[in-house]
Amino acid sequence: MTEKLPCHVAIIMDGNGRWAKGRKLPRIAGHRAGVETVRKVVRACGAKGIKVLTLFAFSSENWRRPKREVSLLMELFIRALQQEVKSLNKNNVRLRMIGDLSALPEKLQKLILKAQELTRNNTGLTLVIAANYGGRWDITQAARQIAQQVAAGELQPETIREETVQQFISISDLPEPDLFIRTGGEQRISNYLLWQLAYTELYFTETLWPDFDDTDFEVALASFAGRQRRFGRTGEQVENA
Repeated sequence: MTEKLPCHVAIIMDGNGRWAKGRKLPRIAGHRAGVETVRKVVRACGAKGIKVLTLFAFSSENWRRPKREVSLLMELFIRALQQEVKSLNKNNVRLRMIGDLSALPEKLQKLILKAQELTRNNTGLTLVIAANYGGRWDITQAARQIAQQVAAGELQPETIREETVQQFISISDLPEPDLFIRTGGEQRISNYLLWQLAYTELYFTETLWPDFDDTDFEVALASFAGRQRRFGRTGEQVENA
């Protein structure tokens, strides 16, 4: 058991397509296999008492993928919500969705609203799904809301601070991620939670998302536990705190 656990884990679930290609299967088969890994990681986080899990399900750039794949992904989202929401609610999981949800299919939007409402008062793990999300979009929409307040005379430009921006950023009411995990071998954050990841510990693994299991998760958590988080202080200050 890892002694020092993150409160909030954020994951880019990369490698579904390559997993399928390696097995000579269509890409959507990799995405379907990835859903099972989501179930496993959600269960693991709940069992360990991790408070927040944020998953990058569909980026604002993913619309550039082949139309057939995007369509199948949207269908997969719909089926996953229909099949999983009762289980999430039974296990005291609170579901949140972030991103520009207005661009998603209307049926999916309705299911998201229904799922969020059903699980709103749950007190266990908060599961955040980023869909049609981008970190630059997040900061831009925050800037737009601040500009509207300035234009309305509700806010003076000279009073704008980091805390001002923070309150308009997605999931500002939740603790910022302590641990970021990206599977699939790529070592970049790909426009994910740009504001929120400022002091997050980064962990990259070659394991493709459908193959990411409890052992892989334990290794990531152990890596986090072995790090000293200084937040601008010296190591000596942290040790003496």
